[in-house]
Amino acid sequence: MKATIRSIAECVGQVVTLEGWLYNSRITKKVAFLQVRDGTGIIQVIVGAADVAEDVFELARSLTQETSVRVTGLVNADPRSPIGYELRLSGLEVIARPAQEFPISPKEHGSDFLLNNRHLWLRSKRPHAILSIRAEVIRAIRDYFDDRGFTLVDAPIFTPNACEGTSTLFEVPYFDQTAYLSQSGQLYMEAAAMAFGKVYCFGPTFRAEKSKTRRHLTEFWMVEPEVAFLDLEGDMDLAEDFLCFVVQRVVERRRAELELLGRDVSVLEKVQKPFPRISHEAAVQMIREEGLEIDDRDDFGGEHETVLSKRYDRPILVHRYPAEVKAFYLKKDPEQPDRALCVDVLAPEGYGEIIGGGVREEDLDVLLSEINRHELDPAVFEWYLDLRRYGSVPHAGFGLGVERTVTWLCGLHHLRETIPFPRLINRLGP
Repeated sequence: MKATIRSIAECVGQVVTLEGWLYNSRITKKVAFLQVRDGTGIIQVIVGAADVAEDVFELARSLTQETSVRVTGLVNADPRSPIGYELRLSGLEVIARPAQEFPISPKEHGSDFLLNNRHLWLRSKRPHAILSIRAEVIRAIRDYFDDRGFTLVDAPIFTPNACEGTSTLFEVPYFDQTAYLSQSGQLYMEAAAMAFGKVYCFGPTFRAEKSKTRRHLTEFWMVEPEVAFLDLEGDMDLAEDFLCFVVQRVVERRRAELELLGRDVSVLEKVQKPFPRISHEAAVQMIREEGLEIDDRDDFGGEHETVLSKRYDRPILVHRYPAEVKAFYLKKDPEQPDRALCVDVLAPEGYGEIIGGGVREEDLDVLLSEINRHELDPAVFEWYLDLRRYGSVPHAGFGLGVERTVTWLCGLHHLRETIPFPRLINRLGP
């Protein structure tokens, strides 16, 4: 019967057939040790010269890396195996041999070489583990919101207007108009929240930032919940509870992948509520204590977020930034009119911002004034202003970047490893 390596524990003592690729091999005169992967795991296949016909043994000895194969054999438990099981081969079929030597060998390769061969590098253990963790993060995100009464509403990729100005947007010819690749689905989620109450969108977003830092991609994925009748405290509660759920799910289901990457899982196990909540003013003082210069009214850069987040063993919520450094749609704090009712969540260990959000301005006149003050075109925001004309209510939400979150969870240096095919300022392929 056919089986997968993931389900091999259920097949001990049975003869099964696996379909996959040769990952590595070790050959002796009398035994061939084949490591076969099938996308769900890697298993050692033992080919004994005394156990199979001579032509089958020679065929096994001739296999090269990434030959696609169909192997049949008896499943045995073996405590020496990394997965606890091995396959004793009785039948072997070659489906296709590589046209030439596989370019990615066990030796060290430079990052540019690996990125140029990303389509093949995905088969290696490290990217396989990272992308498995990414898949678990995405599954946890959907489960969290779906199980709590949120409705998934898809936001458009082509947009007629910018969310926060056009300086970091990709312009796209759209028949006789100019469109932009979406930098956020938030404005559309505000419309959806007025219809459904609690909503979220999940999809790719684009930023034309001419940045070469390890924290930036030009194309990345973001989940953005939005909730009607929610204030800043409720928004922070939601972000905190949501992040704990995602981290705990990854620790529970992807421990093996985290350990393969060398991640200290005990660090992630400390991610429990409550998270520290710090005002922007208090955070500025902490940054200065670490020896960095910063103005009282400044937004935070990467180095500021790094020193702040290294102070704690769990994420921190920094709230009420100066209004002038935040987007036009954020509501001002009635008790501190120069401050926005906003929050950034910074991951610990120096990883910095993974969530940004806040309360949206629900007053039509105030919002229109802010659009004009930011020198945006009110005409393209007419539909957005309508949300304040017909039953406006307080509402809030946030956006979480998947790649930054996975970078932190995996303990990686650069977020380009966290997406299957990264798009950077100097990279559009493969």
